[in-house]
Amino acid sequence: MEVNDAMVENLANLARLRFSEAEKEIISKDLQRMIAFVDKLNELDTTGVSPLLHMTDNYNVLREDEQKGSISREEGLKNAPDTDGVFFKVPKVIRKEG
Repeated sequence: MEVNDAMVENLANLARLRFSEAEKEIISKDLQRMIAFVDKLNELDTTGVSPLLHMTDNYNVLREDEQKGSISREEGLKNAPDTDGVFFKVPKVIRKEG
């Protein structure tokens, strides 16, 4: 497959991009290198090789849920800038319209 100006223009149009002539030349060379790479891969004999869907045989490996302790209220509030002893205090951000 040969990359030409029409192909680059079409791809740019589909992607809604605009390129300068210098950028089109760079893109054209990059596309040609990518196509050459894929063509090289097509030279491999893949008969008898099943398609790879996952990198390993493991599927949805999940750990069991474990109940763990939490920190106390005092520990949670000790670094708070302002607190009433039970809750964090934050500046008021909602004002009443009316």
